[in-house]
Amino acid sequence: MAAARILIVDDDPDTQRVLGYTLKQEGFQVLVAVDGAEALRVREREKPDLILLDIMLPKLDGYQVAERIRAEEGSVAHVPIVMVTAETDIEQKVRGLRAGADDYLVKPFHPAELLARIRSLLARFAPRVADTTGHAAAGRVLAFYGAKGGVGTTTLAINAAIALQRDQGRRVVLVDGNLQFGDHRVFLDLGLDRKSIVDVVVAPTIDQDLLKSVLIHHDTGIDLLLAPPSPEMAELVNADQHHMTQIIELLRQRYDYVIIDIDKRLDETNLDVISASDVVFVVMTADLSCLKNVRLVLETMSQLGMGSGRVQLVLNRSTAYTGITVKNAESALRRRIAYQVVNDYRVAITSLNTGAPFAVARSDTALGKSVVEFVRQADRLDASSSDATELAPATT
Repeated sequence: MAAARILIVDDDPDTQRVLGYTLKQEGFQVLVAVDGAEALRVREREKPDLILLDIMLPKLDGYQVAERIRAEEGSVAHVPIVMVTAETDIEQKVRGLRAGADDYLVKPFHPAELLARIRSLLARFAPRVADTTGHAAAGRVLAFYGAKGGVGTTTLAINAAIALQRDQGRRVVLVDGNLQFGDHRVFLDLGLDRKSIVDVVVAPTIDQDLLKSVLIHHDTGIDLLLAPPSPEMAELVNADQHHMTQIIELLRQRYDYVIIDIDKRLDETNLDVISASDVVFVVMTADLSCLKNVRLVLETMSQLGMGSGRVQLVLNRSTAYTGITVKNAESALRRRIAYQVVNDYRVAITSLNTGAPFAVARSDTALGKSVVEFVRQADRLDASSSDATELAPATT
């Protein structure tokens, strides 16, 4: 297979030299542009596999270059763009993502982090080719994001992960990304003495051997990376060092699916998770307050450059009576609901209180079967072909 071609866009000769040397040592082909205008010409002529794009450039800045590239390529192709800047302000990161960047690196950064980001993006946007065992060449990252509290996001993430392993035969790791108040220990009947993500991030280096020693193999068949045992320890997962991105990249190499249950805050850490995800499942219920939140979430995700195929709506408790039908909800959101999971409060609450996920203990129930159908549809689904598309505005 031909080496990936990386375009470095930077007007600083020292930066060009350091980045070029690092990439060539890893076997990548390197292209260079010294300003925004030249970057567009090189990109059109050479068709790079990935672009490292500095923000402060002559002629056209990085934001303008990213916007031009996205406008020109349309939906036909997508070259991953990593914004590189000295700015640490989250507003600058959001602006870069809105302009079309897929990831963001703050100078100075370690070469290992740079290479991890590059490999993660190349894996995410490479054509999916199955090997002889039927497993994907690179694992898919699925984030579960609740439109509001209490919609069943954690329950759905846990049972979907188990169903992917048991029903579809996939290698699955489940990450509790609610770092302050993660509930996976409770839902899966695990004690506070079990290792967590803290044991990963406090180590001198994050590598596969370390992860293997921290991951927990659960009786259900999936592997787990737990949230910290106490809220104050969440601060050890450092956004500036992009701990989550490094962990996700390593897990992607080991598993068919990396399932991440995240909370609602759009802070640096969760933005890293969202950027690294192939699909973000927005879990919702059919009530007015939730619909309001979903609209805001969809607008925010769009501003962050997340196409409709990468953000999919999951209606949980779809058969519960709320006075709002699926059709009403889709009309209000101007967006199709891609998946529906039925309501069965008794099965769900019993599963929670006993620490026995219904995907194992009650897989024959309507709720268990509904989650299996959800994962069957989601399994290997190419986000670009998803039916989670916008609906045309209703005519009056």
